Amino acid sequence: MPVHSLRIALFSGNYNYVQDGANQALNCLMGSVLAAGAAVRIYSPTTDTPAFPPTGDLVSVPSWRMPGGRGEYRLAKGLPAAVRADLAAFRPNIVHVSAPDLLGHRALSWGRKHGIPCLASLHTRFETYPRYYGIGFTEPLIVKLQKRFYNRADHVMVPSPGMARLLMQWGVETPIGIWSRGIDHARFNPQRRDNAWRRSLGIPDDAVAVGFLGRLVLEKGLGIFAEVIAELKRRGVPHRVLVIGEGPARGWFAERVPEAVFTGFQGGDDLGRAVAGMDIFFMPSVTETFGNVTTEAMAAGVPVVAADATGAVDLVENGVTGFLVPPQDVPAYADAIQRLVENPTLRTSAGAASHARVQGYRWDRVNATMIEAYQDLLARHDAAALRSSRS
Repeated sequence: MPVHSLRIALFSGNYNYVQDGANQALNCLMGSVLAAGAAVRIYSPTTDTPAFPPTGDLVSVPSWRMPGGRGEYRLAKGLPAAVRADLAAFRPNIVHVSAPDLLGHRALSWGRKHGIPCLASLHTRFETYPRYYGIGFTEPLIVKLQKRFYNRADHVMVPSPGMARLLMQWGVETPIGIWSRGIDHARFNPQRRDNAWRRSLGIPDDAVAVGFLGRLVLEKGLGIFAEVIAELKRRGVPHRVLVIGEGPARGWFAERVPEAVFTGFQGGDDLGRAVAGMDIFFMPSVTETFGNVTTEAMAAGVPVVAADATGAVDLVENGVTGFLVPPQDVPAYADAIQRLVENPTLRTSAGAASHARVQGYRWDRVNATMIEAYQDLLARHDAAALRSSRS
């Protein structure tokens, strides 16, 4: 099946109105697909103030503001008649859904009704979110719903082997493939370090900066991060805290790590400089499916201390590029960071190993894998339809 024969309808809960790792990956993918000659149309909620311009033709889907203090996100209302008419006019031969929300479910139903093969990509461990908002008892239900969602698709693409194992543990029987993530190696590399910039933030050249990178939301493990920093202070371990990112929990986080330097949102080469300005990257989140920020820190030559969970387990080589720690073990996190703070030689060798470890993560390679998955899915579908017509 030649690439130019692909007509892909992508459904996203957030394609460009709030910037995150998931929609950065989807926009990058759509750019590769368009460059290869395929046709693409994207369906997603939109706002009047998008975080960045969309890649490809974007059709706005009616939506509500997300309740529960997360109004920066939108919930699509489904597939109204106008959107269905646009879909019919576009005539896709692949339906790609990127989230198990109402829009994703309706898109799967539309695809199945019209005999169009459906591919689902997994980006977020939604089942872990409730534990950070006092409703952890709903986690088994969310797992059950996600299992049903991914079993309705014809193919599932996940970003890491760890996520593939998790879906199989849930009972997902749909064929699963790996669509990894790439890195902008020109932006994220050790040469981006700028000690003058660090000094402008009040971080001396000889200080060890323990860094956080990502959206400031509770599900990124901000609570554990704050507890570990408090433990390091209690032990008298010398360090500084460098927080790169923005989000609704910034005030909450700042109260718990008042000594931290907050850079706010950083983009482009400024982000590369900020990441290279860290000496240790600390990521206690258990909600990651791949860990884009982890690979970016590694590419910048920064050793990693992370939760032994999806998102880091397939990236961090324990004791070589950093340390993997049981997710809620505050003393163990502090031990790992203290070891790196007090051993500059280990910190340097782990940073160099991190940089080398992620050199193979390149967008052209990983997106070519996804394009092949589209082609294989459509070829399997066409072959099955031919066999059915002959029987």
